[in-house]
Amino acid sequence: MAETRLNLELEVLEIFNHIDNGDNFLLSGGAGSGKTYSLVQVIRQVITENPTASIACMTYTNAAVREISDRFNNKNLRVSTIHEFLWDNIKSFQNELKTTLIELINDENIEKFKIPDDIVTTNYFADKEIQYKEYLLLREGIISHDELLILANYMFKKYPKLCDILKDKFQFILIDEYQDTNELVIEIFLKYLMQSKRKNIIGFFGDAMQSIYDDGVGNLNDYVSAVEVKEVKKEQNRRNPRLVYELANNLRTDGIKQTHSNDSSAPNMKDGKVKDGNIKFYYSQSAEKLDKLKEKLGWDFDNAKETKILNLTHNLIAPKAGFKMLMDIYDKDRILDYKKRITGYIKNNKITDDFSTLTFGKVIEKLPVNPTPVMQRFIDEHQELYKTAKNYPFEEFKKIYLDKDALLDDKKDDSEDESKTGSKRDNLIKHLFKIQTNINLYTEKRYNEFLRKTEYKINSISDKKQLEKIVNHLCEMTNNTISEVIKYAHEQGICKKDDKLSEFIKKKKYVYDRVIQLPFQEFQNLFSYLEGHTPFSTQHKIKGTQFNNVLVIMDNGGWNNYNFQYLFEESGSESVLERTQKLFYVCCTRSKKNLVIYYHEPPQTVLTKARSWFGDNVEII
Repeated sequence: MAETRLNLELEVLEIFNHIDNGDNFLLSGGAGSGKTYSLVQVIRQVITENPTASIACMTYTNAAVREISDRFNNKNLRVSTIHEFLWDNIKSFQNELKTTLIELINDENIEKFKIPDDIVTTNYFADKEIQYKEYLLLREGIISHDELLILANYMFKKYPKLCDILKDKFQFILIDEYQDTNELVIEIFLKYLMQSKRKNIIGFFGDAMQSIYDDGVGNLNDYVSAVEVKEVKKEQNRRNPRLVYELANNLRTDGIKQTHSNDSSAPNMKDGKVKDGNIKFYYSQSAEKLDKLKEKLGWDFDNAKETKILNLTHNLIAPKAGFKMLMDIYDKDRILDYKKRITGYIKNNKITDDFSTLTFGKVIEKLPVNPTPVMQRFIDEHQELYKTAKNYPFEEFKKIYLDKDALLDDKKDDSEDESKTGSKRDNLIKHLFKIQTNINLYTEKRYNEFLRKTEYKINSISDKKQLEKIVNHLCEMTNNTISEVIKYAHEQGICKKDDKLSEFIKKKKYVYDRVIQLPFQEFQNLFSYLEGHTPFSTQHKIKGTQFNNVLVIMDNGGWNNYNFQYLFEESGSESVLERTQKLFYVCCTRSKKNLVIYYHEPPQTVLTKARSWFGDNVEII
């Protein structure tokens, strides 16, 4: 056995020492350390040493599944997304699924599983099969992505035999990008499975510093401290030049300090030495000078594969990227701001009047609350919209809140993961993502994935021709309204309207009616932007990618979750500071060659820290 391990990297050898001892393990590695390479080595070595063992490998995106699957041809290896894995291991237990689903539906504390106006008894699903699909139709026993994790967690907790079966089925369970894994999933593997006396090995791969999604577990510190998981640290860097990873080392808080790879063929090595790369901190003290900076850099900003501008301030990008009307709806609706002003007045003045039978307009007439000048200007410019808003029942209208997270939340690694649990995108935007994703799957000739997602039935050549005609027509509907596209996609079986969309229309009809009047092109431009097909990119989108040239715009964009001044001053709210450190870390470590930071009007405290981190590479523009 020892002979077969001669060519393994040191960290993988350490992992196999833990495997030999029957211990679960965690490989922690910084950005660009080659964690996927280590994962592949572990799988290959497990197959070599345990040729009959069944191995499950889970990762987040379909793209990552394909990348790992393509490297192996082994019938005992099952590579899938976490959602697919969980469903495969509970779908056969229909009686337990029905019992669990009914309990969740009747649990008043769980909003996701509500069936309005129905009395759900123990035999509610007696004549139905519980299914997992791309859409939610609870009355039909159909659950989707968001519900699956809750359902699976509940079942593994309630039915210990499921844990025994799973451990017998897979001797090795490997989870990639563990930091983004929902805590409900981690509980299954490190809490419920641990109560089973069966034996297997569970391994995790990832980087706590790259946990920039709110719904991820973040780290496994509690499990490592309890010695339930043995940690192996991988500190080499194969991607970034020296100046970039040394800058990134200043941001880490977990003791990992990266150094260059010992592999002379690593991308960041040349002639046996690590490349230095280039880092620069530019700032402006008066007018915003981003255009001047771009001209000075001389990069090809039209080449989205080589160069990226990373920016949190979507408001400035929206007009250039072509989704300004959508942004205005989600971020600049002053009628909703006026509504919020009124509800605040009612609360602060402890008004106990019964408004339940009144429209928004009637409430306005009863209360001495005037719009601000900004709100009034918006109302004057949108008289028809204001008239419509005043006709809504106040009890319904007061519950409508909008922010740009509902439009722009970007927690996906590829466009096929539009339903990733925890996404703050609202269900209308998610539905439109499904439509465009299905169009793309067909036009990219990924027919199997298209058919799986749409359930479109093809039984003859004429069916194929009809499908081609349908998708071609959808592709030509860019100037049609979003309403027309939703209707056509539903009627033709490309993307069904489901419970989530119906609930959105019911609760936020005011928003729905505004959005569906826009041309579908407006949404397609948003899709293109969020999926990284433009020179602009969100700072969340780029995790897992790499570019020669990276320009990071240090502007909070009015988002309370991040504050770049906190980052440089190491001050402010601990949660905001940690979130900002991680996001900045991910941004910096995308660069394979040139990294430029731009900060408009930084205070002196920021400049002091910038000079500490960037040395002489701090320059006013």
